[in-house]
Amino acid sequence: MSGQTVPADFSGHMLDLDEDEDLEVFSKNTSRADGSPMPNSPSSMVNQYRLEEDEEEQQDANTKDLFISVDNPESHVTAIETFIMYRVVTRTMRSEFDSSEYEVRRRYQDFLWLRSRLEENHPTLIVHPLPEKFVMKGMVERFNDDFIETRRKALHRFLDKISEHPILSYSQHLKVFLTAQELTSHRKQGPGFLSRMGETVRAVANSVRGLRSRPEEFTVMQEYVEDFSNKICSVDKVTQRIIKEQREYLDELKQYGPTYTQWAGSEEDLLEPLKGVAGCVERCSKETEEQIQHLSEVLVPALHEYVLCAETLKAVMRRRDNIQAEFEAKNEALASRKADQEALQEEVDGLADRVELANNALKGDWSRWQDSMRTDLKSAFMSTAEKNMEYYEKVSSRF
Repeated sequence: MSGQTVPADFSGHMLDLDEDEDLEVFSKNTSRADGSPMPNSPSSMVNQYRLEEDEEEQQDANTKDLFISVDNPESHVTAIETFIMYRVVTRTMRSEFDSSEYEVRRRYQDFLWLRSRLEENHPTLIVHPLPEKFVMKGMVERFNDDFIETRRKALHRFLDKISEHPILSYSQHLKVFLTAQELTSHRKQGPGFLSRMGETVRAVANSVRGLRSRPEEFTVMQEYVEDFSNKICSVDKVTQRIIKEQREYLDELKQYGPTYTQWAGSEEDLLEPLKGVAGCVERCSKETEEQIQHLSEVLVPALHEYVLCAETLKAVMRRRDNIQAEFEAKNEALASRKADQEALQEEVDGLADRVELANNALKGDWSRWQDSMRTDLKSAFMSTAEKNMEYYEKVSSRF
C-alpha cells in the first residue's frame, strides 16, 4: 500500500499476511447473539462456522431462480482437432425463458465467447474468470481425467457465479448460451475485427494519456486489488510448495514403513515394538495422502480461482480508467475548440453518462464481489483447518 490514507471500510478487510495477528478479513465476533461466549476449541469453532455456512446457503437457495450445472464431458476428435464437449443443464422459473429446463452441449471456446460478450456489454462489472486454456496447476496432458474434471468444476463454478449475479444473469447472451442448440450463428455476430481494433487503439491511447484525477474511492480500490493480488499469489505459491514437500514426505514414509516390517522379521525380541512402529508409519502415510488430496482438491482451486479474479479486477479497473480518460480528453477538446462545439458537447455529455454508469456499476459490483470472495475463501480455509485437525488427531492417537 502507498502512504495514502485508506478509509476503514477498505483497509479493515485487507488480507494482511505480513503481520502476526489474525486475518481480519475472516474474523468473526466471539460472542453469540445471546451474549454468551463462542466455543473456543478448534472443533467447536469449525462446527459453528459450518452451521452458519449451511444457514447462508439455505437462504440463497430459497431466493435463487436460475440453476445451471456442467457435467458429462465427452471427447470429440476431428481431422484437425480434439476437444471436450460438456453438457450444460439449466433449470429456471424465470418468465423470459420459454421452458423451465434446457440441455445443451458446449465446448471451452463457447464459454470464452460468453465471457467476452459479457465483458463487452458490461465493461465495469466483475465477470468471474474462466480456467486457463491449456495448462492448469501443472497438468501437462490436456485430456487426462484429472484435467477434464478440474476444468469441468471450474466451468460449472463460472456459470454458477454468473447465474447469481443480479445483472449478468439477465444477459441476453447468457440466455442464448443456455438455450440455443447451435451457437455458430450467434458467435459470428458482434463487433467485427476493425471495430475491435479501434477499441484497442483507443484503449492504448487513453492508457498512454493517463488520468488527470482518479476519484479517491477508485484509487483505494486499485490499491486494494494490487495488495490482494500480491498476497493471494503468495498464499497460492506457498500452498503449492507445501503440497510438493508433503508428497516428498509421503514418498519417504512409504519407504520407511516396510523397513521396520522387515526388521521385525529378524528381531524376535523387538518384534512387537517394530511392528507397532511399522503400523503407525503406514497409518501416517494414509492420513498424509488424504491431506494432500484435500489440499489439492479444495484449497488450491479456491486460491487459484482468486488469483485469476485479481487479474480480472485489474482489467475492470483499467477499463473504468479508460472511460474516464476518454471523457477528460473530449472535455478538454470541447474547451479548446469553439467550432463544432455543439457536436463535441453531445459527445462529452454522452461520455459523462458513461463515466457515471461505469462508476456506479463498479461500486455496486465491488461490494458483491468482496462478500463472495470472503465467503469462498473462508469456506476453503475452514475446510482445510478442519482437515488438518482431523489429520493430527488421527496421527497423534496412534502413538
